[in-house]
Amino acid sequence: MAHAPEPDPATSDLGEERPKWDNKAQYFLSCIGFAVGLGNIWRFPYLCQTYGGGAFLIPYVIALVFEGIPIFHVELAIGQRLRKGSVGVWTAVSPYLSGVGLSSVTLSLLISLYYNAIVAWVLWYLLNSFQHPLPWSSCPPDLNRTGFMEECQGSSAVSYFWYRQTLNITADINDSGSIQWWLLLCLAASWAVVYMCVIRGIETTGKVIYFTALFPYLVLTIFVIRGLTLPGATKGLIYLFTPNMHILQNPQVWLDAATQIFFSLSLAFGGHIAFASYNSPRNDCQKDAVVIALVNSMTSLYASIAVFSVLGFKATNDHGHCLDRDATKKTHTEVENMALAGHGKDSGLQDEPETSSASSTEFDFPEQSISRDDYLAVLMHLNATWPKRVAQLPLKVCRLEDFLDKSASGPGLAFILFTEAVLHMPGAPAWAVLFFGMLFTLGLSTMFGSMEAVITPMLDVGVLPRWVPKEALTGLVCLACFLFATCFTLQSGNYWLEIFDNVAASLNLLILAFLEVVGVAYVYGMKRFCDDIAWMTGRRPSPYWRLTWRVVSPLLLLTIFVAYITLLSQKPLSYRAWNPKYELFPARQEKLYPGWVLAACALLSLLPLLWVPGVALAQLLTRQRRMWRDRNARLDTDTS
Repeated sequence: MAHAPEPDPATSDLGEERPKWDNKAQYFLSCIGFAVGLGNIWRFPYLCQTYGGGAFLIPYVIALVFEGIPIFHVELAIGQRLRKGSVGVWTAVSPYLSGVGLSSVTLSLLISLYYNAIVAWVLWYLLNSFQHPLPWSSCPPDLNRTGFMEECQGSSAVSYFWYRQTLNITADINDSGSIQWWLLLCLAASWAVVYMCVIRGIETTGKVIYFTALFPYLVLTIFVIRGLTLPGATKGLIYLFTPNMHILQNPQVWLDAATQIFFSLSLAFGGHIAFASYNSPRNDCQKDAVVIALVNSMTSLYASIAVFSVLGFKATNDHGHCLDRDATKKTHTEVENMALAGHGKDSGLQDEPETSSASSTEFDFPEQSISRDDYLAVLMHLNATWPKRVAQLPLKVCRLEDFLDKSASGPGLAFILFTEAVLHMPGAPAWAVLFFGMLFTLGLSTMFGSMEAVITPMLDVGVLPRWVPKEALTGLVCLACFLFATCFTLQSGNYWLEIFDNVAASLNLLILAFLEVVGVAYVYGMKRFCDDIAWMTGRRPSPYWRLTWRVVSPLLLLTIFVAYITLLSQKPLSYRAWNPKYELFPARQEKLYPGWVLAACALLSLLPLLWVPGVALAQLLTRQRRMWRDRNARLDTDTS
C-alpha cells in the first residue's frame, strides 16, 4: 500500500496556481511533437538501411525496452509528481543534484541555438519551393553567360544550390567568412515564429500543437501513398528492410541503436519534465510513457517507408539514366551485337577467338535489340563467355545496388538526396512544398519542448522579479538565442553546427540521463518513487520497471558512455570540407580540426556538466559554513 503522500505541490510558494493543460490531447501531442523530430526522418532510415535493414530493429527494440521507455517514464513521473521544471525537480530530490537541472537548461539552450538554425535552412528551402522550375533543378549560367558555373558542373545542381547558393560555404573552418543575409533573415523569422508560439507557454503551444504535431503525419501519409506508386519503390523498400544478421556482430550497430533511441525520445533535455509538471497529479504517467515511446518508434518506421520508397524511385531513375548515357549507348550496341553474333554461331560462346574485336560494324544485326532490363544479364553472360572482348569495351558499370547505397543522414538526406528525388516526380514544386513544410513543423514542435525546458525552470526559480510578465522573459530568451545563433549564418556556420551536434549534445545527454536515473533510484529512493507512482496511477511499478531503474538502464548508459569515449579516442576529430579545388571534388575533403577549434569542442562538451560538481561543491561548502556557524553560536551560548 502506498504511504500517504506529502501535500501536492500544485501551487507555488506565493500561492499562485500552476497552469494546466486544457485537455489530455494537448499534453500527448506536445510530447509527441517534442520526441518526433527531424532525426526520425533523416537519421533512423539511414541507420536502418546501413546496418542490415530489418536486423537493425533487433538492437533498436532492445534499447527501447531497457533504456528508452524506463528513463522516459522516470522523467514523466518525477515531473508530474513534483510539478516543477528540471531545476526545481532535482533540487527537491537533493540540493546536491540541483546542477543536473541547471545542466539540462544549459544544454537545451545550446541545442536550441543550432536546432533552430536547421529550421531556418528548412524555411529557406520552403520559400524557394514556390517556383517552377525549382532553383536546384539546373546549374546557373556563368558570369559570361556562355556556359554553366564550373563548380556546379563539377558536382551537381542540387549540391551547388545547397553548398554555394544556400550556405555559400568556405573551404576551411579557419575561414569564417561573412554573414549570409538570406540565412540571417530566415533565422530571425524562425525565432519570431517560435516566440509567437511559446509566448505564453502551454497556453499558446497547446493551441498550435494540434497543427504542428499532426501535419507531419498527413504529409508522411501522402508521401507513402505516392511513393509506393512510383516505379522502383518496392526495390527501395526491399533494400531497406532485407535483414543482414551478420552485421549484428559489429558493436557499432548496438551503440548507434542505443543512441538513436536516446536522442529520438529527447531524454535528459528537461522538456518532458516541464510538460509533465503541468499535468493533473493523478494522470497515468506510466501509460503515457509507453504509448508515446511506441508512437515515436512507429513514426520512425513509417517515415522510413516514405523516404525509401522515394529514394528507391530515385535510384531506379538514376540507374536508367546510367544505362542510357551516350557512352553507354555505344557500349550497349557493341554488347548487343556481340550477343547476337554469339548466338548466331554454334560454338561462338564456348570458344572465343584470340583475335576478335567488338566493333558494331563487325556484325550486321539491328541495334537496340536487347532491352534495358536484359542488358545487365546479357553483359554478365558475355563476360563469362567472351571475357577478352568484353574487357576491350569502355564499359561503365551500372548496378542498381550502387545507386541504392547512395544514402545519407542529417542535412545530406533532406537537402541533397531527397530534394534531387523530388525533381524526378511530376509536380515537383508541390512535393517540395509538402516535404519542407513537414520538416518545418517537425522542427517547430521540437523547439516548443526545448524552449519549455529553458523557460519553465526560470519561472520556477524566479530569475526575474514576479512583476515582469512571462512574455518579456520569453522574448529575452528568444532574442538572446537569436543573437548567439547568428554564428551559424556565417559561411563556416555549417561546420560549427556539426560541432554543436556531435560534441555539445551526445556526451552531455548520456551523463545527464545516467545521473537522472541514478538520482531517482538511489537518492530520491526507489520505495518513495514507487509509492509516488502508486499514488498517481493507482498501481505500483512491476518488477520490470524496478529492475531497469536500479540496474539495467544505468549499466546500459554506462556501457554506451564507455563505448562512445573509446570510439572518440580512436580517431582524431575531423570534418569534411566542401572544397571545389580539392583533387577528388565533388567528394568532400577530410580535414583535422585546428587546435583552437578542439579547445572550443572541449569547452562545449564540458560547459553544461560543470554545473553538476560546481553546485554540489557550493552546497557542501554552504552546509559546512552553516555547521561552523551553528557550532560557534552554541559555544558562545555555553560560555555566556
